[in-house]
Amino acid sequence: MFGIGPLELVVIAIVAVLLFGPDRLPEFARTAGRLLRQVRQMVNNAQTDLRNELGPEFADLDVRDLNPRSFVRKHLLDGMDDDYDDDKPVSNSGDLMESVQRLPAGQRAPYDPEST
Repeated sequence: MFGIGPLELVVIAIVAVLLFGPDRLPEFARTAGRLLRQVRQMVNNAQTDLRNELGPEFADLDVRDLNPRSFVRKHLLDGMDDDYDDDKPVSNSGDLMESVQRLPAGQRAPYDPEST
């Protein structure tokens, strides 16, 4: 949950008891829960309004797809997995070196003056 471990939760609880006191802590927890519930309701209402305003052609819209990272992952990177065969081993640099022909000693490499 939010990258917080059990030890951090215990520390937060101890600080909350010291800061708010045992008398006001239950009231503070109720207020925080009510606030969280209202925020969730506002997010759900915003998503519903967005779907209603966009119309039926966007009925399957997932708001998480609007995040740029998930958009790139979904539309660009998912297709990359299809390009590779799992059965075919990945070639290593040794295969490449076998196809390279070495020049005899003293011979100059080919040079194309139009390419530079």
